[in-house]
Amino acid sequence: MIQIGTQSFAFSDPVVIAILMGSGIMALILILLFVTMARAGRSARLAEPLVYQMDQVGRSVQMLSDGQQQLTGGLTRVAEAQAASQTNMLHLMEQRLAEVSRVMGENLQGTATRTARSLGDLQQRLETIDKAQANIEKLSGDVLSLQDILSNKQTRGAFGEIQLHDIVLKALPKDSYSLQATLSNGKRADCLIHLPNPPGPIVIDSKFPLEAYEALRNAKTERDLAEAARFLRTSVRAHIKAISDRYIIEGETADGALMFLPSEAVYAELHSNFPELVREGFDARVWIVSPTTCMATLHTMRAILKDARMREQAGAIRKTLKMLHRDVEMVVERVDKLNTHFSQARADLDGIGTAAERAGKRAARLDNFDFEELSPEETATVLPLSKRD
Repeated sequence: MIQIGTQSFAFSDPVVIAILMGSGIMALILILLFVTMARAGRSARLAEPLVYQMDQVGRSVQMLSDGQQQLTGGLTRVAEAQAASQTNMLHLMEQRLAEVSRVMGENLQGTATRTARSLGDLQQRLETIDKAQANIEKLSGDVLSLQDILSNKQTRGAFGEIQLHDIVLKALPKDSYSLQATLSNGKRADCLIHLPNPPGPIVIDSKFPLEAYEALRNAKTERDLAEAARFLRTSVRAHIKAISDRYIIEGETADGALMFLPSEAVYAELHSNFPELVREGFDARVWIVSPTTCMATLHTMRAILKDARMREQAGAIRKTLKMLHRDVEMVVERVDKLNTHFSQARADLDGIGTAAERAGKRAARLDNFDFEELSPEETATVLPLSKRD
């Protein structure tokens, strides 16, 4: 039983049970509330560091956000700068590429021009080489033909005669020599130069000891060389003797003759290694000449011919000069007469000028009616002017 004031309540009373239950519930709630508050206080105390940390984390996050924004701005500026740099770099690269392309184009063009010029020069050189090759081939054929000609004694003699004829034709007038001239002894000379006396007509005969010279050139041993030298001496001495016997005729030709060698090599060989043959030719009054020395000798003969013809024509020249002097005297006489005529004509012109001047003055006086100055004879013939009625 529960005594509350004047009232008693039993525990089995539903009201008491409800009250007790309510009170218990209230007490439980209070206990729970107290416990909760106590725990909340502890939680609040425990949460203070966490809140502080959360605040610090928030600040850090804010700082990170600000840094991120700054980083974003920096990255934007960096990106813009990088874009501008890339643009400038691309522009510079384009300019550089254009410059390189231009330089390469100019270099390629210059190289192409030089290459084309070099190819043109090479083409010209090749054409020159082709022409030279053709000339060499032609020369080779000519050499072979010349060898064929020189291998035969008759054709070799004709070759020397033709060469002699060409040299004489270039050096002397046509009327100063005769080819294949026949002398009084019946011998025929290759060329006879009509020089005046002295020395008189002189014979030039062509000789070509080619076989002996080739044997000398082709000699391999001392024995072959000695035999070839003996062969050359024999050949040249035979030619000298033949020319001396056939073409030196007293009273008809000059006291000497020329032996023409159509080869400078043979001529040089004789003077270098066989001087005794040259001396023997001098002793026999036969002078050995080559194409070069023959041309020089012929030019000397040309001077002799010119001097002789001048002497032959000296009388005609004096006669012509005398006639020329007479013609000059006649010209002088005619000039004197013409000068006299000119003097007379000049005097007549002076008189005509004086008369014309007087006539002009008189005409001027008549035009001005200036009669006071007229002479009495002239005034008598002047008719007076009558007045009109």
